[in-house]
Amino acid sequence: MATGWAGDGAVQDQIDATVDDAVKRARSRLQKGPGLSHCEECDAPIPEARRQAVPGVRLCVSCQTTLDEEAAFSGYNRRGSKDSQLR
Repeated sequence: MATGWAGDGAVQDQIDATVDDAVKRARSRLQKGPGLSHCEECDAPIPEARRQAVPGVRLCVSCQTTLDEEAAFSGYNRRGSKDSQLR
């Protein structure tokens, strides 16, 4: 299907380029290098398997879980309910 001056696959090419850029940006934010041998929060030893699996690891599993739970919580109801929309 012709779409003016754009080629047939131009829209899909643009979508692919956007996804590729997002993946590159996310990968560039990942930590690199050797991880710590002890957690920087609680000073517990970090297992060797975790240090190999997660490059640049700085927290033990329990501290990382706590941090992830705190970051995931949002105290706001952004979906809205029917009641709030009817008022």
